[in-house]
Amino acid sequence: MKFGKLSLRLRIFIAMISLVLLASILIALVAAYQYREETQDYHKQRLERKETSIKRHINFVIRETSFEVVPDKIPFIFKEEIYKIADVHGLQVNLYDLEGTLLISSKAALPQDVKEKCLNAEVLNILNSTVDHRYVQKRDVKGQSFRSSYTYITDQKFKPLAILNLPYLENDDFLSRELNEFFERLGYAYLLMLIIAVFLAFLISKYITKSLKTISEKIKQIRLEKRNEKIAIKSSSSEIDTLVKSYNSMIDELEESAVKLARSEREQAWREMAKQVAHEIKNPLTPMRLTVQSFQRKFDPQDPDIIKKLDEYSKTLIQQIDTMSSIASAFSNFAKMPAQQNEMLNVVKIIDLALDIFNEDYIEFLPEKEEIIAKFDRTQLIRVVTNLVKNGIQAIPDTKQPKIVVQVLDLGTEVKINISDNGVGISEENLHKVFEPKFTTKSSGMGLGLAMVKNIVETYKGTITFVTQENTGTTFTVSFPK
Repeated sequence: MKFGKLSLRLRIFIAMISLVLLASILIALVAAYQYREETQDYHKQRLERKETSIKRHINFVIRETSFEVVPDKIPFIFKEEIYKIADVHGLQVNLYDLEGTLLISSKAALPQDVKEKCLNAEVLNILNSTVDHRYVQKRDVKGQSFRSSYTYITDQKFKPLAILNLPYLENDDFLSRELNEFFERLGYAYLLMLIIAVFLAFLISKYITKSLKTISEKIKQIRLEKRNEKIAIKSSSSEIDTLVKSYNSMIDELEESAVKLARSEREQAWREMAKQVAHEIKNPLTPMRLTVQSFQRKFDPQDPDIIKKLDEYSKTLIQQIDTMSSIASAFSNFAKMPAQQNEMLNVVKIIDLALDIFNEDYIEFLPEKEEIIAKFDRTQLIRVVTNLVKNGIQAIPDTKQPKIVVQVLDLGTEVKINISDNGVGISEENLHKVFEPKFTTKSSGMGLGLAMVKNIVETYKGTITFVTQENTGTTFTVSFPK
């Protein structure tokens, strides 16, 4: 079964569990890497401590010896002491003269890798070139790692006497046991975390799909006289499919209402009001359709912000549905359009939410700031933006590469919104008719969109203007006080 065919609830559940497993693997890899680094530091510091202790022991022997302290006497000075030093400190000790020739060793039968009677010239060069006259060489012999440190031993006047060599075997058995115990405890913790994650994923996925089902139930309650096309999605999850079916059922009912309205003979005022209400209700229905299609297209279960995005999609649909419900009540009672609800809101966020319902990828949003606070009705602002953007999209011919640019500017006491398109523009003879009710250049429109936008903007003591050039494009500018 394809992943896209699974229900939304199951996809969210699988995605969350996958994220927990991925995080567990990454933590284990980081822990293993950290262990390896600490192991290297441990061996390095342990060799340094051993070297310091052995040099202190050697200096004590040199101070107490009855032999003359010169390089030639080193084999005699340490003839017996070198075995004691090696035994006390648990490390093999080799002494070379300053030319690199082996003088004495704590191990009579040296292994092949340290059996050389003379040090390599490279070792002597590095030892002499370093500031502290110390060099550590790393080697791998038969699968075992060795560190060999080379440093000078001096007499009481700090005159070099010989080269001290300490071969050190890196034994990781103890540290490996510690790592295994750590991974065992970590595994128990991961198991507990996985159980908790399964429980939380189940609750969260159930909560999200419950919200979508609530949206479906709200759409079923809509009763408006409007003719619209049905939504057709070939592949969707069971929850989205339920939502689409509910919407299509609503469209059938709206069509029946439109037929009844067409048969009725009302006075002219009633017909004009019906046209206005029909156009008004088209605005929330179109964003609802676009929102569902946008959700289907952009859904990514691996996205860490999936819950936030679902919440935004849900809020958009619920807002439009509530608007349609209020319009339906007003229409049935021969009342006005829904009353405006003034509230302090972030204009940038609301416009971004309004643009997100459009599937067109050529729409560019350029806010001057991330937050511009003003008093406005949230639904009315979305209506203004979607109307102007939709008009811009419809004004672009098929022969052009489409482009829509939406700008939001903070002018201190005012907010300015620019919506530009590269469409056919407005002819000179139609310039004075743009905001007139029932004027339209489209065969399917009723010409109420821009008139309604102008009415909304002027209600908030704002202005709407435009500049246009035929075959180049049009820019509408909306300004209103904060």
